[in-house]
Amino acid sequence: MANQEPEIALSLARTPLYQLGVELRARLTSFGGWEMPVQFAGISHEHEAVRNAAGMFDISHMGKFTLVGENPISQLQALVPSDLSRLKLGQAQYTVLLNPQGGIIDDIIVYYQGEDSSGNQQVAIIVNAATTGKDKAWLLQHLDLKTVEFQDLSKDKVLLAVQGPKAIDYLQPLVESDLHPIKAFGHLQAPILGKTGFLARTGYTGEDGFEVMVDPEVGIALWQSLYDAGVIPCGLGARDTLRLEAAMALYGQDIDDSTTPLEAGLGWLVHLDTKGDFIGRAVLEQQKAAGLQRRLVGLRMPGRNIARHGYQVLSSGKVVGEVTSGTLSLTLGYPIALAYVPSELATVGQQLEVEIRGKAYPTSVVKRPFYRSKNRVIN
Repeated sequence: MANQEPEIALSLARTPLYQLGVELRARLTSFGGWEMPVQFAGISHEHEAVRNAAGMFDISHMGKFTLVGENPISQLQALVPSDLSRLKLGQAQYTVLLNPQGGIIDDIIVYYQGEDSSGNQQVAIIVNAATTGKDKAWLLQHLDLKTVEFQDLSKDKVLLAVQGPKAIDYLQPLVESDLHPIKAFGHLQAPILGKTGFLARTGYTGEDGFEVMVDPEVGIALWQSLYDAGVIPCGLGARDTLRLEAAMALYGQDIDDSTTPLEAGLGWLVHLDTKGDFIGRAVLEQQKAAGLQRRLVGLRMPGRNIARHGYQVLSSGKVVGEVTSGTLSLTLGYPIALAYVPSELATVGQQLEVEIRGKAYPTSVVKRPFYRSKNRVIN
């Protein structure tokens, strides 16, 4: 009898790079409705490659939207706490979509691509895979579709992340434009392997690197070219350990519809003094005035005890919070975690405990991020 794929796989979407992962014998997993590589040669190997040289990730599962029209930036202003009016051609803003309670619908990146020959503004938005449908519905509900054209490119484009201190060295020979002048969160359109592509100096690893959006056939050729040049294929496992070391939030764990950006340590995204009204503003103003009840903090665990997602945080034996993300830091050599705790217990140096398999282990609040690369490009 011929081998049959698991039934669950039949209901999952696959990116245009899926077959390349299969050929490299990637270990696959379900994530956000997609069948994605969790690792290739091993998480430790892939993690180390990104920290010391270069790794590449298939992130084509992420949502990809474009807005073209008279005033998409001003319309988006009402949906996020960040002042998007400051964006100039070739600049981007990491921000969050908020609900009326100030909760985070999703964390997104807005890329301003300037005006076309007709004077229409062009904007690209990248959103999380698991929230693509929710985000699309929210945007369509709140945008004036008479003045802005919304396009969903989520299944039409390949998105490839090339990350690490040597990422630009591997990518530059394949791109006609000079990438070196591009600053962090800068972006441009340029020929890649002879075809037009979108490149942004953004990422989710805490290292320098680029995210590249191209047509599927170009994406396949780009992956193969980078692989032949020595770039290490990486899966979601290394992506998670890398982002946690850099204390980057994972939607659905560290942030969600019930957490505000102020509670999540994303206050730098909230520009109350420089912009007008937006959904959730009143809640954030109230939190600023009254003070936060809880905060997301970084924890360092002694020994090899790992505080996992969902584990309880204790203070003097009393449950005071919950771990949202935790792992063994492969770069630092000790366990790290993120957790929500009461604001009065959120000071760096605060001693707490985490319950692991029925036993309380000591931990301490530490400064975030846990790891900061010396290779990062500044804005």
